Amino acid sequence: MTRAVLGGLAVAAVLSVLPAHAQTPVSKVPVMAVTGCLAGQGGDWSLTSATDPTPSIANGPPAGEPVKGPTTGRNTYRLIGTSEFDMAAHTGHTVLVKGLFIKASPVSRVNVTSVTRVATTCAPAPK
Repeated sequence: MTRAVLGGLAVAAVLSVLPAHAQTPVSKVPVMAVTGCLAGQGGDWSLTSATDPTPSIANGPPAGEPVKGPTTGRNTYRLIGTSEFDMAAHTGHTVLVKGLFIKASPVSRVNVTSVTRVATTCAPAPK
C-alpha cells in the first residue's frame, strides 16, 4: 500500500473512534466593526455610545478614508486583545474598532484587530 492510502486509513480510523461532538465543525467568530467612544485605562478598555456591529474585514480602513455610517449608538462593548494598540492615545476619542465579535451577556466583547481614530472628541449617545 502507498503512504497516501495508509495515511487515509489512519485518519479514517481516528475519526471512527472520536465521539460525534468532536467531529462537528466549529462555528467561526465573525469579524465586525463598531464605532464609539473609547474609555478606560491600563488593560481595561471599553467602547461606549457604540454602534451596532456590522460585518467587516479585520484590517482597518486605509489612512485618510472617512468612516461611512453612524459613529454613535447605544451599545457598550468590552475590548480585549488591546495590548498591541496604543489605546491610551485614543482615550476620549471616537474610534472605529474592528475585531472578532463575541456576543455575551451582560456585555459583548470585541477581540481587537484594528483601531482607527474617527474624531478627537466623543459625541453624546443618541436619545
